[in-house]
Amino acid sequence: MITLPVEGMTCASCAGRVERALQKVAGVAGANVNLAAELVVVDAPPGLLADSVAAVQRAGYQVPLASTALAIEGMTCASCSGRVERALNKLPGVLEASVNLATNEALVRHVADPAMAERLVAAVQAAGYGARAADTPDTDVVPAWRNEGVQVLASALLSLPLVLPMLGDLIGQHWMLPPLWQLLLAAPVQFIFGARFFVAGFKALRAGSANMDVLVALGTAAAFSLSLVLWARDETGMPHLYFESAAMVITLVRLGKWLESRAKRHTLDALKALQALRPSSATVQRGGAWVELPVAQLQAGDLVQVKPGQRIAVDGVVVDGQSHVDESLITGESLPVARGPGDAVTGGAVNAEGLLLLRATALGAESQIERIVRLVASAQAKKAPIQQQVDRVAAVFVPAVLVIALLTLLGWWWAGADTPTALIHAVSVLVIACPCALGLATPATLMVASGLAARRGILVRDASALERLRDVQVVAFDKTGTLTEGRPRLAGCEAADGGDQAAVLHLAAALQQGSEHPLARAVLDAAGTGVPTAQGLRAVPGQGVAGTVEGRPLVLGHGRWMASLGVDTAGLAAQAAAWQDEGRTVSWLAETAPAPRLLGALGFGDDARPRSAATVAALARQRVRSVLISGDNPGAAGRLAREAGLAEFHAEVRPEAKAALVEQLRQGLPPGAAVAMVGDGINDAPALAAADVGIAMTHADGGTDVAMHTAGLTLLRGDPWSVVEALALARATGRTIRQNLFWAFAYNVIGLPLAALGQLSPMVAGAAMALSSVCVVGNALRLGRWRPPQP
Repeated sequence: MITLPVEGMTCASCAGRVERALQKVAGVAGANVNLAAELVVVDAPPGLLADSVAAVQRAGYQVPLASTALAIEGMTCASCSGRVERALNKLPGVLEASVNLATNEALVRHVADPAMAERLVAAVQAAGYGARAADTPDTDVVPAWRNEGVQVLASALLSLPLVLPMLGDLIGQHWMLPPLWQLLLAAPVQFIFGARFFVAGFKALRAGSANMDVLVALGTAAAFSLSLVLWARDETGMPHLYFESAAMVITLVRLGKWLESRAKRHTLDALKALQALRPSSATVQRGGAWVELPVAQLQAGDLVQVKPGQRIAVDGVVVDGQSHVDESLITGESLPVARGPGDAVTGGAVNAEGLLLLRATALGAESQIERIVRLVASAQAKKAPIQQQVDRVAAVFVPAVLVIALLTLLGWWWAGADTPTALIHAVSVLVIACPCALGLATPATLMVASGLAARRGILVRDASALERLRDVQVVAFDKTGTLTEGRPRLAGCEAADGGDQAAVLHLAAALQQGSEHPLARAVLDAAGTGVPTAQGLRAVPGQGVAGTVEGRPLVLGHGRWMASLGVDTAGLAAQAAAWQDEGRTVSWLAETAPAPRLLGALGFGDDARPRSAATVAALARQRVRSVLISGDNPGAAGRLAREAGLAEFHAEVRPEAKAALVEQLRQGLPPGAAVAMVGDGINDAPALAAADVGIAMTHADGGTDVAMHTAGLTLLRGDPWSVVEALALARATGRTIRQNLFWAFAYNVIGLPLAALGQLSPMVAGAAMALSSVCVVGNALRLGRWRPPQP
């Protein structure tokens, strides 16, 4: 049975609609709607939860959903993360659970329920691991002697005397310690420093599965127990014992996990750097005075003062002051950008030389830096498709190794070997087969890549988008705000009948005062100072603006409005046609009394971004086809296509048609090839969702949240060259993942047969297993030296 809270039901008709929608889902036997409690009980197995939620949403109602992040303790390999994931997915109300071994975190998407967090923690604990809410600090105080590095050192000091006799044999020296001394040195390693493997292994077996801890516990226990038996049976006083194998395996495995954890911490450096950008306090105006307050006490609309050299504490708009702002750690833009009154600034950026007065627009969780941190953390927590395949392999890997170890033991017995020899070879198989490297190969690389991307101003919202990006063969670009600046400028101004162009410009600017329209800003910027005051301003929807300037009734708008008012535009028709052929937008200025009379025409253009042409050329060199999709007129789209070097463009495409066009671009591509869509506005959201990889681009106005949340990647710099950088990073990430998986599998493919054939001792097997994890994480960190391509 599935119980769903459903919002929006107001009557029996609503309940009936929800019930009928659910009954159409294959596998649902029936549904009972409780209208008063806003609950629906669905007669279906838990596996149909996602389908049931989708059915309710298609019926026009909402099932409140939430996400919970958990910090998981005690995971040591891919089998551990798989078991935690399965335990979470079995809980009623859970839609999807993703467990990341590299970050030791779980991200769970579920039906909203205040008690869900407690149930999730309980499920993890029942599976044999520790768990707490990710935003809850770990309050356990670890004594100095329990420090991982200290324990590894102590274990190594105890194990070293056991290994020295083996080294002495190589030079003809016999330094073998008496059995009692060997036991006294090996016992603390086995039962104190190795206790964690036995405890975790027991929990895993109790939960009905096996992991790396089981392999290590079984292997070392077998070697230790065999040594005790051989000592008890011996009559010579100096039997050949295997205490050193048990002790060194534990020491080497713990050394490998310690080195691995140190390396994993480096993969979080980018996220920590972003989190460090958040100032804890700000100078804010209260009661006419400037006071220092914690950022948590600020409110939207507060006036905030930022002195030279200070980090900006909030997202806001400059009210007064001029300065340059260093946004390199947020957008990847290498040079400081000029900011003045009316410009938006982002919290976390550094004010350079001027005193700025800001009005706060976004605080706390709504600020851009917090959204960036959430997106990066979410991307690191999610799994790429290739990792899901690896997890399926890891789920059967440990049981398979146990079978191989048993076959090795029986095989050596059958070949005539004595029990100690057969058992030691089986122990080698158990020890070398740890799937740690397999579980770390993909998530460690994706963590480094997403952090590296964030430093370049590329936010990865979905790890699968980064993986899919390397298969892109077609990139579709929106025009305005993506390949163009998105800020129209005045390209020309002509006066009718040989009049004064400056006078025409100032009259047009007078009508545009107070308007936030992009064309209005372009006119005001071009007019500068000395603009007269207008009275009776009114906007005429779909036509333009009207008002009285210096006693003259004026209108400013497009040609159809002029024709309806009886204004003759023939005098400037040739100039207007020339502008339109160049892709310019034309506005007309006219006087309506005492008789309609044309005063002038203004042409507006949106310039291509500086590196648009370089971006298209770089993609072409990589055999990636670039296509322009625009809702603008063919003249404007064609002009940009020529400037950017685009051979294919589509003009006058409505927002809903952009998604269909993306689907057309996918046709004819080879299997596995992908289409990417780059856009910046809400009108691009359908196409971003339809593409294999959606890429949202922000600009000076910040872009739109709809585009950012629809897309898998977001380009913070507003520079099309970031598309080339993202593609190059995706391909470098793919190469690193393939290298890691190769090494992870190679260690086992080579090591398992050698161990089974008796060519590896348990100690060497333990060293190889530890080295495999360190190599994989080290190779992932090597990706941090990646450098973006230059135009």
